[in-house]
Amino acid sequence: MDFEQLSPNNISEENLTLPFLKNNLQEFQTWQVECFKQKHKITEIVALRARYIDQLLTRLWDKLGLSECEDLCLIAVGGYGRGELHPKSDIDLLILTKDGFCQDSEQKISAFITLLWDLKLDVGNSVRTLQDCLEQGLADITVATSMIEARYLRGNEDTFAKLSEVIDGENFWPSDQFFTVKKEEQLNRHRMCRGDGYNLEPDLKNGRGGLRDIQTIAWVAKRHFGANSLIELTSYNYITQSEYRELVDCQTMLWTIRFALNAVTHKADNRLLFDYQNDVAHFLGYSGQGSKAVEQMMKAFYQTVHRVKELNEMLLQYFDEAILGNIATHITHIDDNFQIRDNMIELKTASLFSEQPESILQLFLHIAEYPEIKGIYSPTLRELREARRCLIHWLQDIPECRDIFMEIIRHPRGMGLTFTLMHEYGILAAYIPQWSRIVGQMQFDLFHAYTVDEHTHKLINNIYNFAENKQIYPLAGDIYRDLDKPELLYLAAIFHDIAKGQKGDHSTLGAVDARAFCELHGLSRFEAKTVAWLVEQHLTMSVTAQRRDINDPRVVTEFAKIVRDEKHLNLLHCLTVADIRATNEDTWNSWKAALLSDLYYSTLKMLRRGFENPPDIRDRIRDRQRKALAILVADGVQEAQVRLLWKRFKLDYFFRYRSQQIAWHTKNLLSHEDHSQPMILISEQKSSAATEIFVYHKDMPALFSTVVTEIDNKKLSVHHANILSSKDDFSLSTFTVLDEDGSNVDPDTIQRLKKSLEKALLTPEKVNTQQTRLARVKRQFKFEPQVTFLPTRRKRTQIELVAFDAPGILANIGEIFRFSGMVLDTAKITTIGERAEDLFIISTEEGNALTEQQEENLKAQLISELSPEE
Repeated sequence: MDFEQLSPNNISEENLTLPFLKNNLQEFQTWQVECFKQKHKITEIVALRARYIDQLLTRLWDKLGLSECEDLCLIAVGGYGRGELHPKSDIDLLILTKDGFCQDSEQKISAFITLLWDLKLDVGNSVRTLQDCLEQGLADITVATSMIEARYLRGNEDTFAKLSEVIDGENFWPSDQFFTVKKEEQLNRHRMCRGDGYNLEPDLKNGRGGLRDIQTIAWVAKRHFGANSLIELTSYNYITQSEYRELVDCQTMLWTIRFALNAVTHKADNRLLFDYQNDVAHFLGYSGQGSKAVEQMMKAFYQTVHRVKELNEMLLQYFDEAILGNIATHITHIDDNFQIRDNMIELKTASLFSEQPESILQLFLHIAEYPEIKGIYSPTLRELREARRCLIHWLQDIPECRDIFMEIIRHPRGMGLTFTLMHEYGILAAYIPQWSRIVGQMQFDLFHAYTVDEHTHKLINNIYNFAENKQIYPLAGDIYRDLDKPELLYLAAIFHDIAKGQKGDHSTLGAVDARAFCELHGLSRFEAKTVAWLVEQHLTMSVTAQRRDINDPRVVTEFAKIVRDEKHLNLLHCLTVADIRATNEDTWNSWKAALLSDLYYSTLKMLRRGFENPPDIRDRIRDRQRKALAILVADGVQEAQVRLLWKRFKLDYFFRYRSQQIAWHTKNLLSHEDHSQPMILISEQKSSAATEIFVYHKDMPALFSTVVTEIDNKKLSVHHANILSSKDDFSLSTFTVLDEDGSNVDPDTIQRLKKSLEKALLTPEKVNTQQTRLARVKRQFKFEPQVTFLPTRRKRTQIELVAFDAPGILANIGEIFRFSGMVLDTAKITTIGERAEDLFIISTEEGNALTEQQEENLKAQLISELSPEE
């Protein structure tokens, strides 16, 4: 089958009926999908669809007698006016008359549009007079832009000529005004799409580096130069042949993904949602186990939008000079090769970058040295792009480049704007071979919101801001200011994830790369080992703080033995904070800050005391009792009452709670008269910690699952739980909670939760256990649970559980423990995107650690119950 067989021009008059045309349209769409699968050029496919619709519309225009209405004209506008039409793109039409519409023409137009709707075409139509076009075009830049791309289809050609006169008139959006508004429109569009172009669910059309950014270049060129295509810009010397080819390549890539998306979804959707990414990737022919197909597709996509962003920025800067006349005239001399033009660095000597590649690094060193520089002048950026394209060696292989690179790393401003521009303009990828592999490297999950290279860039930006943002980074800021060699921290940051996507453990592989890089750049053996150690251990502090019981001195001792000294602890703390904050916008919260801070100070204390003097648990308990008693006595509580109450508590209670918590619990318990009623305590709101909920109630089998279900019903997240009971079987448990987005819980919600918990503990059978609907974005990430048993501690078994974060999972786990005859001591809950990565410390009902057989049985039960349903 070919186009001529399906062409509306070849349909007989008697077959121009709704049923026949619907069938023909469906056959055409099916044929186009087949053409796509057979690797026909996407440019031809898109153009053929526009041609097909052209023929269909003109046949229907004539059939319904609209050609008899003398001054009417049918015009294609917008993307359809450019002769580009994707399967689900709007068919933008303008039905134009010079003076007005008679009743007959109105009826025929109505019948025409109704027929198009009946054919299920995505029509965007407007019916206007010439005066309407002028008024509405002047009032709305979107309308004006659409009309600028007007293309004649059928009807009165003189009417179309009159519209062209209106559009080309001096007072209809002069090019300077048009450029200014389109530039602002682009900025607003980027802000609406989160701006960075690395969105996990990107908008192919409107996102930064998307199709609209290419169209913006074309619109501005058409308005100012009268250029009807990008290729015409080469004749005006505003775009080189290679830049033209690059833009076309980028557009082709974006069009290809968009066509596949429309074919998969069967609807007009420009957002590449998680729901469709796997199907789209396979439709495009990407393959691989697990998420490899998606990651390959998204890597190609992110690299494409990066190129579009770079070209868009450079060309709009050129247009700014050509159209607005904003040619910078204030010149500041730097040296023989560089100068500052207003606030942009400019290359004086053409082709210097190609002849002396080390001058590329010198450009960026100057940016660090001169804080008034805000960017790179467009002709210099063009030279930089061309030189980068022609490089035949990695820049790090050139000794002069290595010297300058280390100057940048060590400069106080080197890792700010300078590093950002080196990243954005591809110089890091031209300098470090391993960096080139992670450019656009996506991880198909909900935890990593950015590509690996962009995540690393944000991490380094966080470190750079440590010293300036004391309120955001209080501890890390103090540490960073006292570092004698911050460049070691920056080098570790550059390499911490650089082996992502390679076979093997990325921390281990990255450490090898980091050490080799440091040695190549002249660092001492000790410095190279320090950087490599940081890369290898960059996850250790995060895992220990969030997924281990850091109240246990033995956990802190093990961590302290890994870090060895204060210098390594300080560096690792800074790297960990910056890393977590750079993963995605919702990862960091006050609870994580408190955990890392607690681990830091506990480890610092351990390192200063020495491993040969480990803390005695009995001494710790006595110290906490003494301090709690002093707080209570100072508050007017009788010591005898306190000691009588404490006789009900097991020693584990004093080991697991701090002095302030013990005093808080004790004071309220002494005033709690009716012990048949639950007592719920809520900690005071603090800006630096999560909310603690203390539950005192006669112990019952389903207490844990009852409490966490009620917390879940209030859209809150449990981050930690201490599950304790007294000698006379009363719960003395604490649940640490935050809002779902990681923020502190508002007081009204806490009070409602307190009331609902009191009610639920008295009537647990009435608790609403109906699970909420699974969030759309999580549906694509289901995976089998993983259960790992860690070394036994204090007759307790530690279980590390990684499972799909389905609604109600924590309550389900509690019930599995209960029905298996296990007692839950502690829960540390970490939600990472779609993953729940939790630590549970449990024992048997007799108070012992689990046997190997019990471990096997429990593991099988957890995997069976928590495996996601298809």
